[in-house]
Amino acid sequence: MEMDIGMIRGLGTLVVMIAFIGLSLWVFNRRRDRDFAEARLLPFVDDRLPPAGQEPAAMRSTRQ
Repeated sequence: MEMDIGMIRGLGTLVVMIAFIGLSLWVFNRRRDRDFAEARLLPFVDDRLPPAGQEPAAMRSTRQ
């Protein structure tokens, strides 16, 4: 069996299509809803602020 460029391109297209379908099924799986809901809110999570009157450890001077 001789493979020409058309068959190689066809197999490449098939591999990409299978990967796309697999990724789509993984993303839209109901069992992943909770994980994605938490990940969706990550940009809005602030670091813990220090108590009033104290500055963060990274900003404290170590000079005496």
